[in-house]
Amino acid sequence: MPRPEPRLKTEIRVAAHLRRVQAAGSFATIARSGDPDAGAVAVKVYLGGRAAKLFIQSIDLDGNAVWREPLEDERDEACIDQWLAKEIAIDPDLWVVEIEDREGRAFLE
Repeated sequence: MPRPEPRLKTEIRVAAHLRRVQAAGSFATIARSGDPDAGAVAVKVYLGGRAAKLFIQSIDLDGNAVWREPLEDERDEACIDQWLAKEIAIDPDLWVVEIEDREGRAFLE
């Protein structure tokens, strides 16, 4: 059985994500810090006009990190914020990265 690739600490992955966003000329911030070593990451992309989209990192069946949209068609920022609040209550180690990008890019690897 293949072994999953070793993982970087979450704080290192989040810092790299912020640099990637900023290098492209967009703005990103850490809205919430979670566990520095192994916290999950949520990325909220602000689209303007109270619209946003949300991506959360998950692990697939092979143990690899993948990004998914837990609220697939939901774009209302208030609904996304409510979902994040519930998720943080369940998982206090969750990191939340917020991005403002004119093109709506999330800059996920």
